[in-house]
Amino acid sequence: MVDLIFDDIGSYPLPEGITREWVESTFSNEGSSTESRDELFSIIDSAFQQKLDAGVMVPTYPQFRGMDRQFMSIINDPDCAEEPFKVREDCARIGELEAIEAAAARYREEHGEKPDVRVCVTGPLELYLKDFGGTEYTDILNALAVSVDRFVSNSIRSAKNFNIRTISIDEPSIGINPQIMFEDHELVDALTLCTSTAAKRHTDVEIHLHSPLHYNLACDTPNINVIGVESAASPSYLDLIDKKVLEDSDSFLRVGVARTDIFNLVAVLNEKYNTNVWKEPHVMHEIVTDMETPEIVEKRLDKAYSIFGDLIKYAGPDCGLGSWPTQQMAGQLLSNVAEGIARFRK
Repeated sequence: MVDLIFDDIGSYPLPEGITREWVESTFSNEGSSTESRDELFSIIDSAFQQKLDAGVMVPTYPQFRGMDRQFMSIINDPDCAEEPFKVREDCARIGELEAIEAAAARYREEHGEKPDVRVCVTGPLELYLKDFGGTEYTDILNALAVSVDRFVSNSIRSAKNFNIRTISIDEPSIGINPQIMFEDHELVDALTLCTSTAAKRHTDVEIHLHSPLHYNLACDTPNINVIGVESAASPSYLDLIDKKVLEDSDSFLRVGVARTDIFNLVAVLNEKYNTNVWKEPHVMHEIVTDMETPEIVEKRLDKAYSIFGDLIKYAGPDCGLGSWPTQQMAGQLLSNVAEGIARFRK
């Protein structure tokens, strides 16, 4: 049996009638009513439970906020600043982790052990690009890296009813954004800084990339041991990875085995039926009944494993599911992945 860990990237559809703006406002506004905050925590708790029920072995806390604002709103808060762009550790909190404690406690009571959780933190380069674009201030990049590490440290220290199995640094611009002006060694230094606590705790540290073009940066970063590749939608991405480079740097892969690019998937159905599938949910459901099936997941894993073997440590959907139309469809995709992985492991 192949020892393979099923995780997900994080983002998830909101329930009908709930907006991201309301979520952002409720999190950021200290004056939010107790009722609003309780409702928000209940929504996050429910989404996390759905991931557990679907069979995700290491689910990420449900992400309903923008990946930049979630962290920069705290880092830029004058009351939380140790110095510019360096957050005080007591302020470096991920509110969603508090919200999943209830679901984790239920799991612990039912199974007699804590669930494993994946914590996704926006990386220092991505945060930097949001505010500074194509400029080059290495001191600010490193200050942001320290802040990212403090979010990680606080998360590990504060967890009560769950184990943090994986820390993922989300850096989608690496390999895609031409604005990046930093030298490779400067990026490696920043990535090393932001993952120092996780490495000391012997936690798996993943980098989530949208393109593996510069995956060598992760291999050169001593604290990162897992490289995420969105290989379901782009199988050719696996051709960019050199197995020997992984072996020489003691690195593993997280491979994408289910497509999450919902707009492209819908476009296929639009062409097939010559209609607007967004207005016909029963047709859109073919994505999880006929297109992204357990059989397809198994075939993708077979292909990836034939190339990299046991260097594949994690597998799951390519990216987040926040753009998907309903929680029901997102949950079905996760269930399909769980079944596909189970078939493959046999």
